[in-house]
Amino acid sequence: MSRRATLAIVALAIAAGGLGLWAGGQIGAPRNDTGATAVARIGDPAPAIRLPDLEGRLHQITPATGQPQLLNYWASWCAPCLGELPLLDAFAASQAANGTQVTGIALDDPADVRRFLARLPVRYRTVIERESAQDSSVRLGNTRQLLPFSVLIDAEGRVARLRAGAFRDAEDLRRWATMD
Repeated sequence: MSRRATLAIVALAIAAGGLGLWAGGQIGAPRNDTGATAVARIGDPAPAIRLPDLEGRLHQITPATGQPQLLNYWASWCAPCLGELPLLDAFAASQAANGTQVTGIALDDPADVRRFLARLPVRYRTVIERESAQDSSVRLGNTRQLLPFSVLIDAEGRVARLRAGAFRDAEDLRRWATMD
């Protein structure tokens, strides 16, 4: 093969690779154009979220209730998620009626969540949502769709903090949730 043909093939491969990277970044990426998922940023008002609990009753999760809210996205198959549920449960129990309200949002099958919570119950509200490119975690900044993912919404209903990954311990959770 001639040198010119080799260079043409290499250039074509580079162009195809670049196009592939660009297209890969576009597929499933949250967008802000009409009809697509808008992603909230720190300081933005939290989008309205209404989700069912395990009995099918709908709960208004956001906008703000006048109290800070900690939303924790998890799934029954996610080992780091399951490890932090007892920390979240203890934190929720430590909050007074006007303290930070904790809501678990299981991006999972309701039957799997029911089975899991029968073995390891939590005292805070748990709701269900199907994981998708437009689920509420994505709308709240989880554009990589990582779990666990936590969002702190301030008393005025604005996104205050985002966290991808599990809390290390109770103090780590307390500092993050109280913005110390």
